[in-house]
Amino acid sequence: MSRKWKCRICSWTLAGCLFFAQAASAQTYIRFEEEIMEGEDSSQTLISAPAGLLMEAATGTVIYEKDADTRRSPASITKIMTLILIFDAIKSGSLKMEDSVTTSAHAKSMGGSQVFLEEGETQDVETMIKCIVIASGNDASVAMAEHIGGSEEEFVKQMNQRAQGLGMENTHFVDCCGLTDSPEHYTTARDIAIMSRELIGQYPKILQYSSIWMDTITHVTRQGTSEFGLTNTNKLLRAYDGCVGLKTGSTSLAKFCLSAVAQRNGITLISVVMAAPDSKGRVKDAAAMLNYGFSKCSLYVDEEPGKLKALPVKSGMEEAVPLVFAEQFQYLSTDGNPVSKVEKKLELPEKVNAPVKKGDKAGELIYSANGKELGRIGILYGKSIEKATYGHCLKKIWEAVLL
Repeated sequence: MSRKWKCRICSWTLAGCLFFAQAASAQTYIRFEEEIMEGEDSSQTLISAPAGLLMEAATGTVIYEKDADTRRSPASITKIMTLILIFDAIKSGSLKMEDSVTTSAHAKSMGGSQVFLEEGETQDVETMIKCIVIASGNDASVAMAEHIGGSEEEFVKQMNQRAQGLGMENTHFVDCCGLTDSPEHYTTARDIAIMSRELIGQYPKILQYSSIWMDTITHVTRQGTSEFGLTNTNKLLRAYDGCVGLKTGSTSLAKFCLSAVAQRNGITLISVVMAAPDSKGRVKDAAAMLNYGFSKCSLYVDEEPGKLKALPVKSGMEEAVPLVFAEQFQYLSTDGNPVSKVEKKLELPEKVNAPVKKGDKAGELIYSANGKELGRIGILYGKSIEKATYGHCLKKIWEAVLL
């Protein structure tokens, strides 16, 4: 038995109704973008919400903050940590996108935002991720938590351990979806930015899902087969150029929260709003911070630092050791001026005594502009070289004599 859902208002099929909604939202985008730009303010009164923070994702630089360390209820922004653990499991190989996840009676019983999964219904992991990211499904979140952790309680323990590992000092989770109004379930604007950065930095594929405006899933249950429409809860996607995510949240205690991710000109910003009085307010505040950030930020990335010559090794089993850069250099300017005329200075010894260990620091590459140091990156030994033995030295002498 197959059913096609129809809109109760217009009696169109789901596909037709979604098409109409997309067309209407395009007009909303134009009007709301104009309103956001008109409402842009100075950094002193940038947002009206009680708490917020703006972070540049590549460097983790905080560009703006307001009461960013006060503990507050995050509502469904909790699901950012749930998603981190889901993608951790995929990375480790213990979970695959095509794996089937069965909905329990406990997962089905979740209220609030849901995708109406039935007890015993199975969906693959990718569909569950869409339900969590796009529609903020509490039922899908709990089903995934049980699948990975064995129980929601065990999964929540893992969430708190992961948060601790990220240095989220003012965060404690009680559930995996944020539905609870328990005073023991809290985080801060700063900690939300930290876990948002972890999610999009370690698992950028999440932005493919969080930028979807509308999608459908198919329920297959004992009652038959039916389509169900998913509409993204993040209205900033349609109201701000470059927005690609990430997660909304709202309860009576948390009020309206948002962790927004936007990308422009090679820069990715994370804009966190907590406890806004209404949905429109959180979107306006998030956009105001993004506007401020994009107007102030320029990112310098050294994509071609140059080749490193091997470093001579004294008394080693080999005469020279290869060198590698520890990382790619990035510098964020927040004064509104692009970084230019960058100078680089290499600091390395002329030679090094054996033994040397792969990964140990050999020297540094120092970056500066206009007489100001921008930063530095380490230069590491590319391999280990042991100290030469007596026999090895005799062999080298003998080879020299023969030549």
